[in-house]
Amino acid sequence: MLTGADLLAKVKELGDAPKTELAKGCGYIVTKKDGSEQVKFTQFYEALLEAKGLTFSTGGSAGIGKGGRKLSYKAVVQGNGNLLIGKAYTAMLDLNPGDEYEIKLGRKQIRLVPVGGAEEEE
Repeated sequence: MLTGADLLAKVKELGDAPKTELAKGCGYIVTKKDGSEQVKFTQFYEALLEAKGLTFSTGGSAGIGKGGRKLSYKAVVQGNGNLLIGKAYTAMLDLNPGDEYEIKLGRKQIRLVPVGGAEEEE
């Protein structure tokens, strides 16, 4: 699958070809198990937009959680005492499974400080 300048050059070369032929010509096609072909239009158009300078964030849109719901930026203590913040927030903060954080308790606040990291002053 072509990307960047190569993708733009190929699209220009193919000129007025139909959309399906443009995507196929740039390599955005896969062969399924049954032998049929599937054109990957979404990947093609995203690559084309990125090649033209429009970028997409990997974690989704800022402030948008699963299912397109807007994030509330609130957390509720559950009945079992756990405080759950959710995947959308951990993705925004680039927190990964296995990362270790020291919990710093303040007056009505909680801060997570990476273990071994320098604590930032506010």
